[in-house]
Amino acid sequence: MKPHRTDGVSLSFGLIFLLIALWWALSRMMTIHLPAVGWLVAGGLIAFGVIGLLGAIRSGRTPAPVPVAATVAQPAVQPEVPGDLPPELHAKIVQELLDDPADRFRKEHPET
Repeated sequence: MKPHRTDGVSLSFGLIFLLIALWWALSRMMTIHLPAVGWLVAGGLIAFGVIGLLGAIRSGRTPAPVPVAATVAQPAVQPEVPGDLPPELHAKIVQELLDDPADRFRKEHPET
């Protein structure tokens, strides 16, 4: 069996469920008066415990790995990427971004 990380939520709900089961066993031996609200709280805790246990069981399942069929190795060909720019145009765009916009504005709109 492979060791795994402790799931704190599942452990908490399991302990709560165990405490409720012990309380039930003790109430069979002794008379313990529990108000109606206490039964609602106990029922809610049991429901949360069952949900936590089901979540822990479901999270342990991992899908079986799918075998990959062997393929013939093909030479790596770089496809033409749409929108790929020639180096000169790319350099021009970068230069425009690096230039100060105020200088470019003064050149395009000289004062009259």
